[in-house]
Amino acid sequence: MVEVKIQQLNPSFRTKEKLPTKVIQFGEGNFLRAFVDWQIQQMNKQGIFNGGVKIVQPLANGMTPILDEQDDLYTVLLEGKLNGEKVQKHEVIEDINGTIRPYEDYQSYLDLAKDDNIQFIFSNTTEAGISYNPADQLEDKPQNSYPGKLTALLYERFKLGKKGFQIIPCELINHNGNELKKIVLRYAADWKLGTDFEKWIDEENNFYATLVDRIVPGYPRERAAEFEEEWGYKDKLMVKAEPFLIFVIEGDKKLENLLPLKQAGINAVVTEDMQPYRNRKVSLLNGPHTTMSPIARLAGIETVGEVMKDRDFYKFVNDEMYEEIIPTVTLPQDELATYAEGVKERFENPFVKHELSSIALNSISKFKARLLPTFKRYYDEKGQFAQRITLALAAYLKIYAGEAEFEPSDTADVMEAFTVIKEKPDYLHLALSNEIFWGEDLTKMTGLEDLVKHDLKVINELGARQAVQNINSQGEV
Repeated sequence: MVEVKIQQLNPSFRTKEKLPTKVIQFGEGNFLRAFVDWQIQQMNKQGIFNGGVKIVQPLANGMTPILDEQDDLYTVLLEGKLNGEKVQKHEVIEDINGTIRPYEDYQSYLDLAKDDNIQFIFSNTTEAGISYNPADQLEDKPQNSYPGKLTALLYERFKLGKKGFQIIPCELINHNGNELKKIVLRYAADWKLGTDFEKWIDEENNFYATLVDRIVPGYPRERAAEFEEEWGYKDKLMVKAEPFLIFVIEGDKKLENLLPLKQAGINAVVTEDMQPYRNRKVSLLNGPHTTMSPIARLAGIETVGEVMKDRDFYKFVNDEMYEEIIPTVTLPQDELATYAEGVKERFENPFVKHELSSIALNSISKFKARLLPTFKRYYDEKGQFAQRITLALAAYLKIYAGEAEFEPSDTADVMEAFTVIKEKPDYLHLALSNEIFWGEDLTKMTGLEDLVKHDLKVINELGARQAVQNINSQGEV
């Protein structure tokens, strides 16, 4: 029997002609390929966008040579649950038109400014990517920072007398579009490119703030050979993602016509104010993660999936969402409930093993960012403490006191601060009143210290599971 050699992805796997380039994309990593490029393909399949993507490699080294080896083709594998149904499907993404490596060919990068078909610029250069580098100069080939490179491209476009771009960063910082525009204008001023150029940036280009949400584990190394055998081709850049996504863009509703994501059936929102959506994600996705982590670990549970399979902890997480978080977020309650059910599906994803120990990294700053705002809003509105978040706070203080079977993992300054106070008789007061931990003195919230002390006593004497059961039973008739 003759063995059939499996081919690597190549031009013969294309099912359609390349479309005119409509998008410049800074970044070729897993997230952009499974998020932005996947969405563009969905619009193209329906004939409502009709545009391809040119990828700019933002660093000197990257994956674009591998993309080019595969004729810029790669596979997105979706695995998980969506709307109650298990999803397992894959799709070859064909909307990449080519790649640009500015560190090797800077002129080809600048030549992108000549293309009148290009309307959009997307980016994901990590949170550190949207930053100012004082060493960058217009004469550099290329500039080191992403905003520096972008400013040079925009200046080239301006000199050609062409229209501007719709600039949509996906970096995970709040107000990312605003921050990017601010840095571009700073370069324009520093490089003395003229007030006309600064006016063109301001009036002819739109910088959008965004919230992006899709879990993208990346290359499925352990199962790659299995998939290649099943699909009949090799793919060095296959990328795994969950089926769920949401793309929130802050800006003018006119963008919906230029970028018809919603028309393509994609969970995309264009809004004048994205902060409620950001609060929703941080509160309803990140918040329960941060609540469940210490309590479930103290009960001997190791993963998010195990939490959701556990009767006691499932109810605990569900009730936290509906009783303590949703009432504090300024969005329609039915919309929040739909989102919460989607989050629970994501938590239950059988294809993702999400370790609670990884969620527990730097827990003090996470509690401050993800749970404390909800905790304070709940207290202000209800006049009482959110008891599930309070229990999580007590569990964290037990762990950071060194009283768990596992060690906390946090930044050096936080660990050092706990080392100093954990042996003191007033440890609990010192921890709750530490403004470096929480940004404020939590003991000023009347009654909180006593409630945390009570919860700690329950955990120590009866165990974390019994503490959860006690709270669960309070809502039962």
